[in-house]
Amino acid sequence: MSTPFTRALRPLRLLLPFVVIGMALVLFLTVGFLAFSPNIGGRQSGADWCDTGISTATAGRGGNAGATIETLTDEQKQNASAIISVAKDMDLPPRAWLVALATAMQESTLRNIDYGDRDSLGLFQQRPSMGWGTPAEVTDPAYSSRIFYERLLEVPGWDSMPVTVAAQTVQRSAFPDAYAKWEPLAVSIVEQIGDVTNPTGCEPGTTGALPPGAAGAAIGFALGEVGKPYVWGATGPNAYDCSGLLLRAYEAAGMTIPRVSRDQYNSGGHLPVQDVQPGDFLFYAHDPSDPSTIYHVTMFIGDDKMVEAPNKDHPVRVQPVPWDFEDLVPLATRPGTTPNPA
Repeated sequence: MSTPFTRALRPLRLLLPFVVIGMALVLFLTVGFLAFSPNIGGRQSGADWCDTGISTATAGRGGNAGATIETLTDEQKQNASAIISVAKDMDLPPRAWLVALATAMQESTLRNIDYGDRDSLGLFQQRPSMGWGTPAEVTDPAYSSRIFYERLLEVPGWDSMPVTVAAQTVQRSAFPDAYAKWEPLAVSIVEQIGDVTNPTGCEPGTTGALPPGAAGAAIGFALGEVGKPYVWGATGPNAYDCSGLLLRAYEAAGMTIPRVSRDQYNSGGHLPVQDVQPGDFLFYAHDPSDPSTIYHVTMFIGDDKMVEAPNKDHPVRVQPVPWDFEDLVPLATRPGTTPNPA
């Protein structure tokens, strides 16, 4: 029997399904935030990390044409010295030197050339028509270095950006990721020509941070592949093996990492597994003390969970991390970051 009270409650009953859906959505977003937040989703141990933003993932695989400080010509070394000398005169930190050297290697291979795209000239391929200076000025190593640093200092937060991002912000290149491949060489130049120990500023035993958004993008891609079958040797888009999934995940995040799990172990800095953060790699090995016996790699996604392409009996899936598994390698890898200082 309907009463005035029950009739008054009827609109509320109609709203109930929407309230339940709204609460479920809030819960889902909260869990997602916890999983992807770099300071909340991980296993905390109080360790401090430095933000180098320096990629080693492309080093040694042809990305920098095999260039090392030993292969530089006298001209290239003299130009590197000029870039460093100007930075010292301006009292700039070694991180600025890294940005400038990586930029000059990409733009001119550290040669003071009198040609380039349109009216680009000199070490940094600066364009007189864009206000960088006269042709004579931009082909003077001291002047071109100084104006590059002046423009760099105008970039808010440049000293906390990945080196390649800071370089691109100044140069506005059509190839924004091209500077990354020169970063390891820039480190060697700063160490040997600039006489600076540990120019990244990382303390021994610390591991650099990924570029902003990289971990979230990689995790988001991997989670989007959940349910796809495992096929040995597959790298997508319809099937994956363990390392193929992570290869494509970080490719989606704009980073290049090695193809196979044992090489992925050496694709960045290492850290104890209890200190992992979302986006880091965890490994299984027949002998956990010997990385050459690694047979599986997964990606930590936060909340004690990982995403993996395990084997032919299971598709891509999300699983709890088996922290007590006897095959778990004690060191994780943060891909694309500088190897830990010795």
